[in-house]
Amino acid sequence: MGAALVVPALLFTAACGSDDGSDSGKGSGATVSQVSGKFGQQPKISAPKDAKAPDEVAVKTLVEGKGDKIAKGDQVRLDIAGQAMKDKRDLGSTWATAKKGDKGPHQQLIEKIGQPSQSLPPKVQEALVGAKPGSRLLVEGTAGAIVGKALNPQAGIKKTDGLTWVLDVQGAAKVDSKAEAEGKNAAVKAGLPKVESPAQKPAKITIPKGEDAPEKLEQQTLIKGDGKTVKAGDGVIAQYTGVAWEDGKKFDSSWDNGGATPFQIGTGAVVKGWDKALVGKKVGDRVLMVVPPKDAYGTDKKAHKLGGKTLVFVVDVVGTV
Repeated sequence: MGAALVVPALLFTAACGSDDGSDSGKGSGATVSQVSGKFGQQPKISAPKDAKAPDEVAVKTLVEGKGDKIAKGDQVRLDIAGQAMKDKRDLGSTWATAKKGDKGPHQQLIEKIGQPSQSLPPKVQEALVGAKPGSRLLVEGTAGAIVGKALNPQAGIKKTDGLTWVLDVQGAAKVDSKAEAEGKNAAVKAGLPKVESPAQKPAKITIPKGEDAPEKLEQQTLIKGDGKTVKAGDGVIAQYTGVAWEDGKKFDSSWDNGGATPFQIGTGAVVKGWDKALVGKKVGDRVLMVVPPKDAYGTDKKAHKLGGKTLVFVVDVVGTV
């Protein structure tokens, strides 16, 4: 459902996993870069001239957070800033999505620890294990130590070049990938699709015959939860199923792709319909949404395979991060 994401730095191949052939390293493991700025604000990263990056991955906690330690399998919402040491090349930053003077939430990265990432090398993601929400971490090392064999030769970075990341852990949560909203669906309003929700399976959504697709966003809470209220900027962890109004065919479902999936809400990281409908909902809600093209993927059929289509979603809000 994503409309925009943190731009990957093309530093590593997308298929790299945890076993990426990174150098084991025999260096001191001490970081050499300095970081200025407060947690939750864009950091400034600098390194002494001719500084040599550690030849094993080094992690330094700059700010200690509170709460439970992050473990493998947890969902983590964070800000990142990555930089090459020798030329200060940008390796990817969530801060680039923050608008100057805008005090509202900006797009952040949501990672499931242990799951391959498009934005962080595995060795950097692994540094989050054991950290607490509210922590700022400095992660540093040579490209060989951090990225290893997955280093993209087209990135123009050598294995001996130093790489630095600053990670601000904004939140973390443990959510069962099989979690779903509990209760009986309310009867849908007239003119909206019929919804059946078999346990642990994609919702069955039936488009009403002879009905034109609504021109405006329609939504209905089918099951009312009593959990935390979703705020703009939160990561919503959801089970979802989506079909196109025009043919009733399913085009996506979390149940077909590993279960509960996180999306940041209220920052333009997902289609507008989700931002409009899910801010203010509660954990435990099941929500039916009918999203017209202007709030989905637009009217240009060539720009996206779902362009010009009205999309129908059933979304279970099973957690936030």
